[in-house]
Amino acid sequence: MSEYHINVFWSAEDDSWVADIPDLQHCSAFGDTPQEALAEVLQAKEAWLDSVRAHGDPVPPPRYRPAIYAAG
Repeated sequence: MSEYHINVFWSAEDDSWVADIPDLQHCSAFGDTPQEALAEVLQAKEAWLDSVRAHGDPVPPPRYRPAIYAAG
């Protein structure tokens, strides 16, 4: 299985770093540093996938790629 793409960015509105996984709806996390946000979203990803599997729902395949990769 390929890995899910993770976006990490600064949110002035939240005054913190945000990491999100576009392929996993509502799977995001905050942190005081980019590394902290990334570590938190990796934990959230595991919880998200565990929940989907526990409910018998399909696990979405990794599909999202930033536009920069589509230019080729």
